[in-house]
Amino acid sequence: MHIVISAGDDLPIYRQVMRQITDAIAGGRLTSGDRLPSHRELSEQLVIAPLTVKKAYDELEALGYIESQRGRGTFVCARLPKVSRATRNTQVLDAARALLSQAYLAGCRYADVLKLLADADRDLTDQPAQSRRKESL
Repeated sequence: MHIVISAGDDLPIYRQVMRQITDAIAGGRLTSGDRLPSHRELSEQLVIAPLTVKKAYDELEALGYIESQRGRGTFVCARLPKVSRATRNTQVLDAARALLSQAYLAGCRYADVLKLLADADRDLTDQPAQSRRKESL
């Protein structure tokens, strides 16, 4: 797992760690049962405080994305949190509105946004969108 921390990012460091781990889970780069580095290992790798990593891990665990097993380590949960279809659709619609609003204010056209979404999809999943099975909303 490769995490990059940016001092200039608006997000606090622990949130950057959380975002990159959830992106890796969403994109399939981390899967059920994969072991995460320990707090100490990741903090040394990123040159940040171990308590910062612990805070990120604690929040991810509370959200149901990872689980700590005493004496064994921290792993991606076997069962990720389930969200109802209505809740999921509402969350995605809200995010889409925010994205389009920001894009339109920046002068982007809808076609430009679609291309950027395809690029982001490729970055997130390490594969083109066309190669994945399409699921209905």
